[in-house]
Amino acid sequence: MCVCFSCIHLSSNYICQALRNQIALFTCTPPFTWTRPDDRSFLLHVSIDLLYWRNVKQSGAVFSSVLLLLFSLTQFSVVSVGAYLALAALSATISFRIYKSVLQAVQKTDEGHPFKAYLEMEIALSQDQISKYADKVLLYTNTCMKELRRLFLVQDLVDSLKFAVLMWLLTYVGALFNGLTLLILAVVSMFTMPVVYEKHQAQIDQYVGLIRTQVNSVVGKIQAKIPGAKRKEE
Repeated sequence: MCVCFSCIHLSSNYICQALRNQIALFTCTPPFTWTRPDDRSFLLHVSIDLLYWRNVKQSGAVFSSVLLLLFSLTQFSVVSVGAYLALAALSATISFRIYKSVLQAVQKTDEGHPFKAYLEMEIALSQDQISKYADKVLLYTNTCMKELRRLFLVQDLVDSLKFAVLMWLLTYVGALFNGLTLLILAVVSMFTMPVVYEKHQAQIDQYVGLIRTQVNSVVGKIQAKIPGAKRKEE
């Protein structure tokens, strides 16, 4: 188990180094000066590169690390997994610190602390960043609450029926899979479906269009037969 979490830690070190290189290229500034004009476009840029496997090594490292972590959670508790991860990280950093100290003593050099750049890196969130993220969370929460109120109080009968059918289907999904299994399937889909869609976009769009036409036809017939059900555009 310790070997597994050591692999996770080594992979995470590689991922951090790769992300720092991408940040330096993206912002045209040296590492550890993480200034960028738009956080959203930066995160979108990195996410697309990972999910579309632009760099196979980076995507493979992230994909395998996340899967290994999720599979570990299926066998061990969150506390155990967190403790093993912390031990693996501490084992790596302490070993590296001792190795560099011995190396400096043998070579009689004074390079300083091996993690000096990381220790001096600014990681604190500013008040503006906290306010911005808090506003976003508040906006999403209010939107979700309004949408749930609209569905449960049947503002639109067809939308409420769709929601009821979705919840009914989820009862079967919940009987077959637990939350972690669904999360694993979601991660696998995130790292496979974009690539498959990119390679077979024309065929997939054709079949999705056919399915959407059939669904809209069925929904239209239901709306026509249910009293009080109207299309939103009306």
